[in-house]
Amino acid sequence: MDPLLCKENGSASEAPRETIRNHKETILAPSIKKGEFGDGDKGSPMIHVPDDSLVEIVNSKPQALIYRIAETPPVYLLLLFAMQQCLLSIVNPLSKAIIVSEVVCAGKDDAIKAKLLSATLLMTGVATLLMPTIGVRLPIFQGPASSYMVPLISLMSLEEWKCPEAYEDFDEGSNTTVWKATIGNGTVVLMQDVIMDKILKLSGSLMLAGGLHFLIGITGFVGVIIRYVGPITVVPTVILVGLEIKTVAVKFSETNWAVAVITAGSALVFSLFLANVKTPIPMWTRSKGFHIYWYPFHQVFSILLSILLGWMVSGIMTEFGALSSDPKSKDYMARTDARAHVISDIGWFIFPYPGTVSQTTKDIGGFISFFVATILSVLDSIGDYNACARTARVPPPPAYAFNRGIAVEGFVSFLGGTLGCCHATSSYGGNIGAMGITRVVSRSVFQVAGIIYILFALFGKFGAVFVTIPYSVLGGCNVIIMGIFIGVILSYLQTVDLNSTRNLAIMGISLLLGVMMPIWVAKNPHAFNTGNLTVDSSLKMLLTNPSFVGGIFAFLMDNTAPGNLKERGLLHLLKEMDEDSKKAANYDDGLELYRLPLVPDSFRKSRLAKYIPIIDYLGKN
Repeated sequence: MDPLLCKENGSASEAPRETIRNHKETILAPSIKKGEFGDGDKGSPMIHVPDDSLVEIVNSKPQALIYRIAETPPVYLLLLFAMQQCLLSIVNPLSKAIIVSEVVCAGKDDAIKAKLLSATLLMTGVATLLMPTIGVRLPIFQGPASSYMVPLISLMSLEEWKCPEAYEDFDEGSNTTVWKATIGNGTVVLMQDVIMDKILKLSGSLMLAGGLHFLIGITGFVGVIIRYVGPITVVPTVILVGLEIKTVAVKFSETNWAVAVITAGSALVFSLFLANVKTPIPMWTRSKGFHIYWYPFHQVFSILLSILLGWMVSGIMTEFGALSSDPKSKDYMARTDARAHVISDIGWFIFPYPGTVSQTTKDIGGFISFFVATILSVLDSIGDYNACARTARVPPPPAYAFNRGIAVEGFVSFLGGTLGCCHATSSYGGNIGAMGITRVVSRSVFQVAGIIYILFALFGKFGAVFVTIPYSVLGGCNVIIMGIFIGVILSYLQTVDLNSTRNLAIMGISLLLGVMMPIWVAKNPHAFNTGNLTVDSSLKMLLTNPSFVGGIFAFLMDNTAPGNLKERGLLHLLKEMDEDSKKAANYDDGLELYRLPLVPDSFRKSRLAKYIPIIDYLGKN
């Protein structure tokens, strides 16, 4: 209900007028005639307006959405909006695929990089297509989960996961040049065998973790997790995830710090310093003809534009000989032609399919690390689901929608294990922010975006082009992406009492322990000697994972140290959800948007539906 403020006009000679203030804008509208003003049918009060009065209407409602959740834009706009969401997030699958390639020792094998990227794009597309269709049914973009990068990076510090020195050699059997390596016992092996062995181990662990991720959703166990895991546990745990990416950011950036700084700096300029400036875009429409449309293009696509700028600078430096042409030199990977051959080497089409990696092996330490990452991914997704609902102006997702969303993430993560991706999927908050800018929250947009990513995955040359991006450009992108990721996580503390010594102590010590333990394990690799190599390896893997160490301490302390729900930041969230559910009149759509399609009401009212956590039970009505 909009408040209406009436006050007498001080001058009888002035013409009566109405001042309408919507948000921060004030405009003059035609005068209101003497009589009544309001709409009793819609609940707003009937106000009597005297002669010569000034009526100020303060409208607190935000701007109307251009396309609501259940609405479908015209085909040409649908494709445009979908492509925008795709390009907004293309950097994340690329950077995650490159990180995985470094972990499995495929840093010099560009063909495997292209295949990893293709599998990652396929998984991204399938997850993004399923989420608004049968998942949480919100316009959510799914991509490689950042929480899975920490256990992967932690593996690189373990002796058994370190990559052997690779060298090129001529293979008489295939009459081609291949990469070989000498392993610990002096045996010469093909580098491809080393790579596949690591991929098989990670894939087996991911399939197990993905299966449990699916069970968490399908059984309704999400509610139990939310009850005991709050912001005090999540914030230090996920911050440690972001900080651990520093290893990769440095590895990429050190190839050429100038290009990395230009890439990161331009992204900051586009997104922050030019935030209040809009880009003029020439357009033509049937109603207006040729005209200029002002749109924050540089802000919405700041990461993509910074990549193109950094890529261009690298190209200029390559052309003028500012970067070494020696493959053994560090700055060689900053050249634009360092991996250009992969475009011609890779086929036009790649068909990633389940079973690409066969005979997967199980690594207990890897599974435990992945399972910890799964819990973090679940918590992150829950927060994104609520944020997306607020952006789309719909009620918060009910329990059955949460369960379906988490189940879909788990299913796709399991699928990722069969494809050899070595990482799971999670929701992306950046795309939710883009929806707030464009005011387009149509589910159809994200369904089409998922299909586009699937096509990207099948088109091998497309992935090959992105593999050629200079490492220094990727380094600058990682600084921005993970920096924003850490900042978003810090915003979760808004509901926590930061004046509480209890909370500050738990979070501070959690962060310190998360940084300390991996350093100690790295300096004392032989400190664990239980007599069982599997147990020793598992302990090392867990204790070199900062988010596991910090997260476990924060979880135990937050649930055992005295503190009420309000102090811990839980009561506020519960109240907020309760208040939101009572304000359905302010939403553009109702809870029916979360219902699974093609499920009849007769089944929803049956006793069986009562025991299925992913179905909305209507038996009580």
